[in-house]
Amino acid sequence: MIASRTVIPKVLVLLVMFLASVEVKALPSFARQTGMPCITCHLQAFGPNLTPFGRNFKLTGYTMSSGNNTKLIPLAAMVQGSFTHTQRGQPGGAADHFGSNNNAAMDEASIFYAGRVTSKVGAFVQTTFDGVERKNLILDNTDIRFADQASLGSQQFVYGISANNSPTVSDLWNTTPAWSLPATSSALAPTPAAGTLIESLAGQVGGVTAYMMWNNLLYVESGGYASLPKNVQQTVNTFDPEQNKIDGGAPYWRVALQHNHQGHYGAIGSFGMRANVNPQRMQGAGTDQYTDFGFDATYQYLANLRHIFELTATYIRENRNMNASMALGLAEKKHSSLDTVRVRAAYTYQQTYSLSLHYGQTSGTADNVIYFSTDPISGSRSGKPNNQAFTAELSYVPFGKTTSTLSTLANVRLAAQYVHYFQFNGGIRNYDGSGRNATGNDTLFLSGWLAF
Repeated sequence: MIASRTVIPKVLVLLVMFLASVEVKALPSFARQTGMPCITCHLQAFGPNLTPFGRNFKLTGYTMSSGNNTKLIPLAAMVQGSFTHTQRGQPGGAADHFGSNNNAAMDEASIFYAGRVTSKVGAFVQTTFDGVERKNLILDNTDIRFADQASLGSQQFVYGISANNSPTVSDLWNTTPAWSLPATSSALAPTPAAGTLIESLAGQVGGVTAYMMWNNLLYVESGGYASLPKNVQQTVNTFDPEQNKIDGGAPYWRVALQHNHQGHYGAIGSFGMRANVNPQRMQGAGTDQYTDFGFDATYQYLANLRHIFELTATYIRENRNMNASMALGLAEKKHSSLDTVRVRAAYTYQQTYSLSLHYGQTSGTADNVIYFSTDPISGSRSGKPNNQAFTAELSYVPFGKTTSTLSTLANVRLAAQYVHYFQFNGGIRNYDGSGRNATGNDTLFLSGWLAF
């Protein structure tokens, strides 16, 4: 599912809804603006997974256009629906208004302003209705950019500024939290409780970063984030009373090296942030300190677009000083850490059919206050944050090609996904007499994604 969420003023919402018959994500609005089919920017003609051209389109601020297409209003819309089956049902229901198992849902509906504003300013702004939590329109992923280019002798530079609402949403690669694959997952299946700070802030913060690409080789980005005021979050329907609040500002950094040689594209990089936070917004006991370091790598074989191969890897290390949480009784240990590993391999045929295999693992310091719970689904009876899962996904994208009748008007993505857990919330099985073990959370997820 597309991460991060935040609402726009009501007048703008009404304007967007009125004009929403114009176009989304491989976004058709981008395709109409550039006059190019979705496969130019997206490996499978749909979704966030980008080609080198697509990364450059984002880098230059979503402003690239063709002829009179600069006059188009860059609007798009999207609807996602799904069916979820878990190996064992969830007592009390998978969510409000849903049964314990075998749930069909309209996951979300979104409206986008996505494209050129001026010759040097562009935007990707997503407003979403959450069909599972049944929330009003919220502002989802938002990235508003100024971008320009310069040369100094033989040296070429692309530089810019991004105003956005989530760390890594401005990133060009699918190895960072905001755009990590798989692109969709079930909102009606159990998910692991442990996660890093950098992955939890989407839609609850605002930030500005400055970036530069040198000679299409070295990418550097830095900036900072701050928690949005409580009244702003409530207005945009993103307020969570248990969410950590950044105390002051949180610096963010990103660096990457990339190279594309005769259809072999590779990139390696690092990213991270450091933040002092008030745990669960509580003040008076000082702050906790989080430092997240991420390392990532990407390889894409694009020499023959009939057969595309990909391999990506991400590692995030989070170090924590839980001084305030200990004083408030919210943590057992002052110093702890969390390690996250994600590896993905994929094959795409004719930019239409794709098989993706994902492995994910989380491990870290046991804490009987942070993680312990007798709930067989949401808690860890061992007090450990450990999770380990394998995901396989088959997807089909019929449109978005040069020969597609609807190449710039609409796109569809159909997918079947299966998630198998080796460990879930601290162990292979729970010893509470429920009989539920990690595999009880295995999930079959069927999804349809329409963009127009």
